[in-house]
Amino acid sequence: MSDDHTHVQEFFTARAADWDRRFPDDGPAYAAAVAGLGLREGDRVLDAGCGTGRALPPLRAAVGPSGVVLGADLTPAMLREAARAGRDRDGALLLTDVAALPLRPSALDAVFAAGLIAHLPDPADSLREIARVVRPGGVLALFHPIGRAALAARQGRTLTPDDLRAEHNLRALLSRSGWRMTSYADEDTRFLTLAVRTA
Repeated sequence: MSDDHTHVQEFFTARAADWDRRFPDDGPAYAAAVAGLGLREGDRVLDAGCGTGRALPPLRAAVGPSGVVLGADLTPAMLREAARAGRDRDGALLLTDVAALPLRPSALDAVFAAGLIAHLPDPADSLREIARVVRPGGVLALFHPIGRAALAARQGRTLTPDDLRAEHNLRALLSRSGWRMTSYADEDTRFLTLAVRTA
């Protein structure tokens, strides 16, 4: 396991038990972002970097009982908290790196990723791997329950032109990784980028 993965696991392991209590009001924002995916009954969807599984209930509601919902995360402590909260009833939990998903090509209709991209050691490589497991025409949602400026203020930093989630940077990154950006919203109350898997 790389040092980057160790750092990510240490960061989230230390925060797992309190994660949901720290952000108790994010549920409606997650549900609204999931709605943006346009999922249908029976669809197959992955929550990449699912953490404590806050997106799993709205994902399950969107795809119904005949759909497939998976939650993948690198940190065992986060998956334990997801199970403790009962969210494993809404989707199967996978301990895995999103850069090496144990899924066949084109297995999914959509991927939801909340707060993931900033924690990826190689974002382009991970986005290519996510593209591999999504069918052409499938959808990716990159989400955060607050916008870039609000998040930077919370973390005590300033935004710079090289910010990975700036529209021009993210559009280029997605394009190089098998995706076409279809919408971009960076507001105080949410960050949501949607992209379609190219053929």
